[in-house]
Amino acid sequence: MTTFEERGAVHAFRDDALGEHDAVGLAAAIRRGEVSAAEAARDAAERVRSVEARLNAVQTHAEVPARVGGTGGAFAGVPTFVKDNTDYRGLPTGHGSAAFTPAAARRHAPFVRQFLSTGVTVLGKTRLPEFGFSPTTEYEGAEPVRNPWNTGYSAGGSSGGSAALVAAGAVPIAHANDGGGSIRIPAACCGLVGLKPTRGRVVANAQGRQLPLDIVSDGIVSRSVRDTAAFLAAAETYWRNPELPPLGLVEGPSGRRMRIGFLLDSPNGVPSDTTTREAVTGTAATLERLGHTVEPVELAIDPRFTEDFLTYWGLLSFLLGVTGRTLGADFDRRRMDGLSRGLREEYVKSWRRTPGMLRRLKRTREAYAAAFRGFDLVLSPVLAHTTPPIGHLSPAVSYPELIERILAYVAFTPVNNVVGTPSISVPAPGATEDGLPVGIMLSGRPGSERALLEAAFALEADRPFRRVQDV
Repeated sequence: MTTFEERGAVHAFRDDALGEHDAVGLAAAIRRGEVSAAEAARDAAERVRSVEARLNAVQTHAEVPARVGGTGGAFAGVPTFVKDNTDYRGLPTGHGSAAFTPAAARRHAPFVRQFLSTGVTVLGKTRLPEFGFSPTTEYEGAEPVRNPWNTGYSAGGSSGGSAALVAAGAVPIAHANDGGGSIRIPAACCGLVGLKPTRGRVVANAQGRQLPLDIVSDGIVSRSVRDTAAFLAAAETYWRNPELPPLGLVEGPSGRRMRIGFLLDSPNGVPSDTTTREAVTGTAATLERLGHTVEPVELAIDPRFTEDFLTYWGLLSFLLGVTGRTLGADFDRRRMDGLSRGLREEYVKSWRRTPGMLRRLKRTREAYAAAFRGFDLVLSPVLAHTTPPIGHLSPAVSYPELIERILAYVAFTPVNNVVGTPSISVPAPGATEDGLPVGIMLSGRPGSERALLEAAFALEADRPFRRVQDV
């Protein structure tokens, strides 16, 4: 039997102020005076140092505060990190790119202000692939972010640095955002809970609101459903969108019986691998045993959806190449990585498709709504196959081969970004042959975060999620 170390696993859990607390538990311990917020920050920083050489998850360290003021909030005193595509005053925002030299941000991004209102203590910024385009956090000229369950494997992307730190136990929660799966993908890879909120559930993403189609939502990755629920409730006390139903604090499963559709293969025909299919069918059986009705569902989106979303990706890369000097005076698009360059070059060849592409993507909400007639939620894979090894999706792979691999992997998550609907990744029971987690995804109608959280709570209660330190 292989040992923990032989499997390439790494974690930071120890007998200190953080213990094995999630964010809700740690905040409660701080409120009770069992530990101080300063102790929590100090011990979290030490945990990060203990695993960083193996995970490569941190982009920038902030100064560890000697004292933490009483800010209040659901997560008062809980240490965390912000993803490095979001401005945090005094720290540079590098977007994972070697194409420019970032300067220190002059002010907090709007979402950071909302995040800070929950009471968290920010210890730095986490790494992401260049401009968040890739589903793995890897680079052409730097060390990749590694998965704490097995460091030979990807931690996912684009919120890979945040997911690696949380899964390893360095911090209880961390900021993540999602423009095509970037919360849910690393959550699935690292055995975490990752909820992409409804468009407009939290304050608008600073980059997303400038796009012709806003596909980006901010949130967190966490080790427990209650942390994600507590985050959304706390964020709502800072700002609530009056166009969405109020959420409040969801505290567990409900007695409501739901009708849940499920699909195993991508709407555009990408088949799922055996391990992934077993995770979804096993979850479907669990939900049925818990009293829900689970039936196959068809999501009949436009056959050109994948091509259109890829063109939209290319448009974003093209726009970054044109406007990059707003990020740094020395921005050089020739220094963008192979994935970014390939997306941009392909867009230049097909830019005339842009009006039709945008029109078709916006119409996706009609097919999505049709699939939900008679259903409360839809169960599916997060990804078409299990977590790949480091290098499989590297930006150093030739662009034609790389994009083929990406499309065979990221086949489910982008639909929710285009439609603006909420979707959550939670760990399924079991693991891959290499001991890695497998995620399943539940998706809902706009504003249906409560139903998603209640179902996720039920799955967690039925079989508590595995932790890397227990393997």
